[in-house]
Amino acid sequence: MALGNHSTITEFLLLGLPADHHTQALIFVLFLVIYLLTLSGNLLMILVIRANSHFHTPMYFFLNHLSFLDLCYSSVTVPKMLENLLSEKKTISVEDCLTQAFFVLASGGTELCLLAVMAYDRYAAICYPLLYGQMMNNELCVGLVWGSWGLAFLDAFINTLLAWNLDFCETKVISNFICEIPSLFPLSCSNSSVNFAVLLCSALLHAFGTFVLVFFSYTRIVATILSISSTSGRSKAFSTCSSHLTTVSLFYGSGFLRYLMPTSGSPWELVFSMQYSVVTPLVNPLVYSLKNKEVKAALKNMLQKHLQRLR
Repeated sequence: MALGNHSTITEFLLLGLPADHHTQALIFVLFLVIYLLTLSGNLLMILVIRANSHFHTPMYFFLNHLSFLDLCYSSVTVPKMLENLLSEKKTISVEDCLTQAFFVLASGGTELCLLAVMAYDRYAAICYPLLYGQMMNNELCVGLVWGSWGLAFLDAFINTLLAWNLDFCETKVISNFICEIPSLFPLSCSNSSVNFAVLLCSALLHAFGTFVLVFFSYTRIVATILSISSTSGRSKAFSTCSSHLTTVSLFYGSGFLRYLMPTSGSPWELVFSMQYSVVTPLVNPLVYSLKNKEVKAALKNMLQKHLQRLR
């Protein structure tokens, strides 16, 4: 166990959720349903996009990857939470905790980058419609996706590697349902100032860097939409962005607050963690399907064909 010469703790207690057995049973059913809906919703979105040639465009290419990412994100956090809700011992080993923290940070970082890329895609489509095909060619789209995954995993690797060298020898209670890098700092009996500084710098560079790209893109998009003389044209242009704006608001708001606020055991930490790691992966496919007429039509056609096969 390479966690430092003075480490005596081998596991943490995840005690963020209520301890009452009846309440835990209700929470278990609730989050099991949420998890199953998240899996089915994102899988359905992936199938619809891949099965319909009309969706083989940059916007849906990125949405396909966002749905896959949400599948991974939810699977990193919810299964362990469900296991602990059924268990008397709400424990997770230090190694598993750090591994989960790595994938939480990597998944969240990738989603930040993907949302920024999707904002740039909408900027190119609305502000430069005649040059859109050249600006968002296949090679660039693939490079942007792989760059999003690579940058986020590098960021997560650096922060987790530093956390791996911390000593944990006193308090072992995490007041949350998942392991996150910020939650580990108060549990360490070694100096975690370097870890905090690196996490803060990476959060500022990564999160605010992507946010600036989103802000710039939508500033130009709004200006372009307002210059459209036709009311129907403005409405159509805005409708292509409303789903993405909803997702950005949900994810950025909770993610920023969770990673930039000091860890103190506040119930708000649990709320923000729940928001970006459990609720957002569930809501994303609903937002993109309910607010997109093309996706709704494709889903309807797919269900009709499936029902015809069953008859």
